[in-house]
Amino acid sequence: MKKSISIQCFIILFALTLSSFSLWSQSQKSERAFYQLTVYHFINNEQEKILDNYLRNALLPALHKMSITNVGVFKALSNDTSASKLLYVFIPINSWDAIAKLSAKLEVDKAYQTAGAEYINAVYTAPPYARMETILLHAFPLAPQMQLPALKSEKKDRVYELRSYESATEKLFRNKVQMFNDGDEIGLFKKLNFNAVFYSEVVVGSKMPNLMYMTTFENMADREAHWKEFSNDPYWKKLSAMPEYQNNVSHIDITFLRPVDYSDF
Repeated sequence: MKKSISIQCFIILFALTLSSFSLWSQSQKSERAFYQLTVYHFINNEQEKILDNYLRNALLPALHKMSITNVGVFKALSNDTSASKLLYVFIPINSWDAIAKLSAKLEVDKAYQTAGAEYINAVYTAPPYARMETILLHAFPLAPQMQLPALKSEKKDRVYELRSYESATEKLFRNKVQMFNDGDEIGLFKKLNFNAVFYSEVVVGSKMPNLMYMTTFENMADREAHWKEFSNDPYWKKLSAMPEYQNNVSHIDITFLRPVDYSDF
């Protein structure tokens, strides 16, 4: 009888442990979001039209149907003068599992397949883009979820600034991430109302070690005013002069973006 009771107690404890682990795992997945950033390189109006039709009529509706909202679609402000033009698609996702299952869900979505047929079934002699790249990002601990920008201007006037900070080594990269979090660089951006959408570390991409973040402004003049205030802020001058945070960025890429009319934000 005692042996039977012991076995039952073990089973109950084991079940409770599994349940606790499952709840912990779920909380870990939802605590810090993942982001998928796809960059399309295109070269002409025909490709741009196909991409716009695909994103507007196929991909975004399919993602919304999966309850994936706040999908951002942006075009680089340099597109008018650049030979290789850029289009960015930002997708917030709660877990690695969701990222892995995304393509499989799209493959069985008949409405998506029909609406996106021109893009999906494009022939090799007329591709919808010159090249595409996918970057996977993990949100910073002190900015675990994306935030929608609180802007009043029309989308056509807004300026979204995407910054990529590369570091010479993994240790220096971690130091720059720490500077954003423990050093409260994020807090300074918030205090100065930079309307940041996300802060993240690149976990899969062609340029690593690397972090990326996006700030938003009413227009370019607003952007210039904000950065001037940032560079003159006493806390930034103190933070950037600290010995422990020196030489933690080796290369910076800045891309100015504007949301398309069908972007969620």
